Amino acid sequence: MFKHILLPTDGSQLSEKAIHEGLLLAKSLGAKVTGLCIMPEKHPFFYETEIPAEAQEQIARQYKEAGQDYLAVIAKKAGEAGVECDVVYEAADYIYAAIIRLAEQRGCDLIMMASHGRRGIEALIIGSETQKVLTHSKIPVLVVR
Repeated sequence: MFKHILLPTDGSQLSEKAIHEGLLLAKSLGAKVTGLCIMPEKHPFFYETEIPAEAQEQIARQYKEAGQDYLAVIAKKAGEAGVECDVVYEAADYIYAAIIRLAEQRGCDLIMMASHGRRGIEALIIGSETQKVLTHSKIPVLVVR
């Protein structure tokens, strides 16, 4: 059935549930997984204002560190489950498009992700990445609630 599952994460609790379910599915199918964390290239508030380069670089570093922490969780859990795993971190303005592009580039035949992750003002600014992936992906998407 599925041989390569993409597991995007934003570090949210629901995202961790999707990772858990994705690893169970991968193990049962003998599939491999790719853990993916895509963070915004710029903090949402940076788009309309002039922010010093140093502040932008600091936020980018913080995003990358958080993303690497989220991916380490996937790698650890995959190892414990005996599932082959690769992880990818990327910064992109259009997170949903990067998820789809990476799934295609890596030959994934399923994207398994949480129904939503970010809350509050970030969710309003960024919108539902899951909804956008569902709308634009040609690869099947399994949504975990």
